[in-house]
Amino acid sequence: MSLATTIFLLICGWLAVAGAMLWGVLRITRRHHHPHVKPAKPHKAVVRHA
Repeated sequence: MSLATTIFLLICGWLAVAGAMLWGVLRITRRHHHPHVKPAKPHKAVVRHA
């Protein structure tokens, strides 16, 4: 194999691995994404005098 072919295959392999990792991370983040829920208004504290 020539040097150019070896370098080309190394770059293609690196891109394949990087793409697979990116696809996996995006898949996990989409699966575990929770919709933003606005918190309810906090209730006023009840003050009790003893």
